[in-house]
Amino acid sequence: MPVKIPDNLPAIELLKKENIFVMSDLRADIQDIRPMRVLILNLMPIKITTETDFVRLLSNNPLQVEVEFLRLDSHTSKNTSEKHLQQFYKGFSKVKDNYYDGMIITGAPVEMLDFEKVSYWDEVTSIFDWAKTHVTSTLYICWASQAALYHFYGVQKTPLQEKLFGVFKHTATANKHPLFRGFDDEFFIPHSRHTTILKNDIESKEAVSVLAESDDAGIAIASSRGGREFYLTGHSEYAPLMLHNEYQRDIDKGLSVPVPFNYYKNDNPKEGPLVCWTGHANLLFNNWLNYFVYQETPFDLKDVAHLGELKDHS
Repeated sequence: MPVKIPDNLPAIELLKKENIFVMSDLRADIQDIRPMRVLILNLMPIKITTETDFVRLLSNNPLQVEVEFLRLDSHTSKNTSEKHLQQFYKGFSKVKDNYYDGMIITGAPVEMLDFEKVSYWDEVTSIFDWAKTHVTSTLYICWASQAALYHFYGVQKTPLQEKLFGVFKHTATANKHPLFRGFDDEFFIPHSRHTTILKNDIESKEAVSVLAESDDAGIAIASSRGGREFYLTGHSEYAPLMLHNEYQRDIDKGLSVPVPFNYYKNDNPKEGPLVCWTGHANLLFNNWLNYFVYQETPFDLKDVAHLGELKDHS
């Protein structure tokens, strides 16, 4: 089944060239199917790239998914045109009375700042709180995962001596968890960050479960409230050239950055990337949509606020 996205979103034509099945609002509206409603809070500066990355993954499943994009009311993007934002994004004030089956909150280029010093901290944490009562299951990605763990549980982030940059091998700590159905014993996830969450800090929080980790990249996936929240420290959604583009951007700025680990063929940037993570990325998002969104969402979305109570009495 396709993913339903707004008419004329740039991602439509990009994904069609990749043979990805997407459907515009006009065509989807004539189908008598209730789609899964997924809200994406896009905090990344290059928004069209991020839109395309997530739509690509959400489209590769048997469910019809309706995607909406959310922007912050308190922050103005410097890298995306206001016309694009006005056409395809809603402010939080426009969606706060709605309910959603799933939500994705992306990373943001603010990880070197203390959380409270981020200019939009108050608004983004109000959205974190809102999601707990208005969304069946939420994926927090990269910086958002660190921010949510800090906001909900007081877990601190720790600076790294060198940027964690590349594609790293992981294993599922909880390999029987539904999120990992169909996974191999080892799988790969791209990471691109200067900070990390220490395992001891996570394990001290009884409400948080570590699901996957890496000897080199640390905690990769954690969850809370039985899958109502997932915290992904890496970027499974990254397209094949994303790390290359980041690397080239930093080189062009004259920054001293490592060659992305385990990314280029023969570790040579001139030979291009060897992609080894997209199969498991698709499985990850499919399993999330199936087992923690579709299977768990109440018939009446307004009952999301009482989902725990409903399960307790079922």
